[in-house]
Amino acid sequence: MKDRFIDIFRSIYLEEGGIFIDTPAITPAKVFQASGHIEKFEDMAVKCPSCGKFSKIESSMKASGISNATISMENAKKLISESLLKCPLCGHPVSEVEMMNLMFRIPRREDQNPYYLRPETAQGIFVNYKLLLNQNRGKLPMIVCQYGKGYRNEISPRQALIRQREFFMAEVESFIDPDMEWDRDPDSSNAVRFLANSGRETLCTPAEALSSGIVSSKPMAYFIGITHKLLRRCGIRENHLRFRQHAKDELAHYSKDCWDAEAFMDDGWVEIVGIADRGDYDLRRHSEFSGEDFQTEGKKLPFVIEPAHGVDRIILAAMNSSYTKSDKGFKVMKLSPLISPYIAAVMPLQARDGLDAIATDFYRKLLALNSYVCYDESGSIGRRYARQDEIGTPFCFTVDYQTRDDGTVTLRERDTRVQKRYLMKDILSFPVLKNPLIMDDFGKINPDAAALLS
Repeated sequence: MKDRFIDIFRSIYLEEGGIFIDTPAITPAKVFQASGHIEKFEDMAVKCPSCGKFSKIESSMKASGISNATISMENAKKLISESLLKCPLCGHPVSEVEMMNLMFRIPRREDQNPYYLRPETAQGIFVNYKLLLNQNRGKLPMIVCQYGKGYRNEISPRQALIRQREFFMAEVESFIDPDMEWDRDPDSSNAVRFLANSGRETLCTPAEALSSGIVSSKPMAYFIGITHKLLRRCGIRENHLRFRQHAKDELAHYSKDCWDAEAFMDDGWVEIVGIADRGDYDLRRHSEFSGEDFQTEGKKLPFVIEPAHGVDRIILAAMNSSYTKSDKGFKVMKLSPLISPYIAAVMPLQARDGLDAIATDFYRKLLALNSYVCYDESGSIGRRYARQDEIGTPFCFTVDYQTRDDGTVTLRERDTRVQKRYLMKDILSFPVLKNPLIMDDFGKINPDAAALLS
């Protein structure tokens, strides 16, 4: 599923003219001094004297029933002195509070030149800005993309894929000349759920959100539309998705404005993509620390819009949004064909009488068209259908005894369970197998399998 997400991500941003790079995960401290991570990338943690565990202060306040207190070192110490803060794990009053940097430092003998594991992929893009601009013939806007592992020294990792110390991310840095008008129009066709920091919730298109002042800049509205399209292609249902604006005291140190794409999961709304207006903060800081000149011809620094995708969270959101049960109580993952682990499975009705040989040959031909195809001959055909339903495979092709006579196989569609026979040679020309991305923007499965595949 992670590979399928990257297929969607690459497809969308290659259409946008994106440049894809891969930079090291081990980074010199000076890079993070310039970015502000060493000084400001930290969380407040409290320690329990009973179980000895550290927890984020937000978790401790929630466990203590405190919802209206300002999060500050002074206030935390006051709450601890009054024994009001409790450990969220064991319920004992906590005793200590401290600031913890969220980066992993790599031990080295030369302590004066430490290295860190990157907490984000963005800095690798910023330090290569001049090389990238040269590759882009000196033209702005320039969209640069990178995906890979990030590492954060989380105080209390939990909630499965929600909060991890090692995670997969996909980031986009869009460098924009402040003297040039952004010439790409935001999406005006698809409604998005906006929750502004004023508390007002609105359902409108990104273009309408820009014209009404909900979103303050044209590039921000544009990338909200792009992100919405990407997440809907991943199969996250519309009523499970919203875009929430950060409150002023919630913004990161580098951000002027930020909208989070949030997905509704079991425990409420969870951030899965952050779209930040980073201004010229990063290039200005890296210019100061490196001595490089990153200014435009107009002697200004480009500003940056950054959509940052938490890939693990997006996959979890797609699974959460797709999980259902059949009328007989069997588990079914109604995943979009664009992100399901396999788009199709090939099954011989019996693994004998030459059916397995025909099925294997057909499977290899399908595999040449689409690598996300599997072969399954283990167990009864009903069990195999159920197994594919559980992992979200949209289509199953069954080779049976009639196949030997007329060259047809049965197509079973996951969501409707419609079954229909097709010639194998015709199936090999089905567009959805050659390239699922030719389906509509949101990867919807047509209820009629025959109409979808014809």
